Order: sequence, then structure tokens, then C-alpha cells
Amino acid sequence: MARAAGLIDTMRLWTLHPKYLDARGLVALWREALLAQKVLRGATRGYKHHPQLLRFAETKDPSAALAAYLKAVHGEAGRRDYKFNGSKIGRRRFRGTLQETRGQLLYEWRHLKRKLKRRDPKRLRELALVKTPAPHPLFRIVSGKVRAWEKVNL
Repeated sequence: MARAAGLIDTMRLWTLHPKYLDARGLVALWREALLAQKVLRGATRGYKHHPQLLRFAETKDPSAALAAYLKAVHGEAGRRDYKFNGSKIGRRRFRGTLQETRGQLLYEWRHLKRKLKRRDPKRLRELALVKTPAPHPLFRIVSGKVRAWEKVNL
């Protein structure tokens, strides 16, 4: 149980496209999003109000929105020849996109680059020419600042 609690405490459901993540980051995202799926289904006792879940919980069908999120992560894993178990993704369909702010996207970009500087400098160098990252396919970027639920750590 302690491991699951540790994951959720640092949960990051990136607005960024998963193609930017290093191997460690992509695996962590997969695990954290699967855990988030359990939370949204009510299959866990806690973490229902975790800030990273708010944008999913605010939709008409949170489980379907998270399934759509996971499908894109699974797709990126497949492009890298990782063997993530796609049968773990919920079957509900979500049509459309979620709005997210440009400020949130750019904050996460800076956050990821700080992480990569420590754990994967080679990956950071590969991303050096990217000025404005693409969002995860579930998100449509609109103008705005970093979201109020974000734990800003500059």
C-alpha cells in the first residue's frame, strides 16, 4: 500500500504529449494513469480529490476521459516497442477534447526539462530544439495561466 500511496502523492498526468517523456517517465505515467483510472472508478478508498484528477473528474464521463488519455499513452509505448497491457484500459469511449491552458502546458514543459536534466541528459539534448511542446492528444490548448490546482515548484 505504501508504494501506491507514494505514486499518487507525486502523480503527474502530463498535459504534454507522451512522446517527450523518457523511458522512466513514460512507464511512471502509465502506472499513475492506471491508478488514476481506479480512483475515478471508485476502486480505491482515497485520492478522489487529488489535484491531478480534477480535469478528468469535471467531465461528464471521467472514466471515459481517462481511458482516452491512457490510449494515447499506450500508443506512444507501442511506438517505442514497449509492451504495456492495453486490456487494462477502460472500454468506455470519450469523444472530444479537454481544455487546458498554455500556461499549464509550458509549466509542465519546464518541469519535465528539470527532471530530464537530472535523470536523462541525453533525452534533454534530443528535445533542445522544441520551443513549444505538443499537448497530449486529449487536450486542446487555450490561453491562460498555470492552473490553480498545480503545485508550482520553480
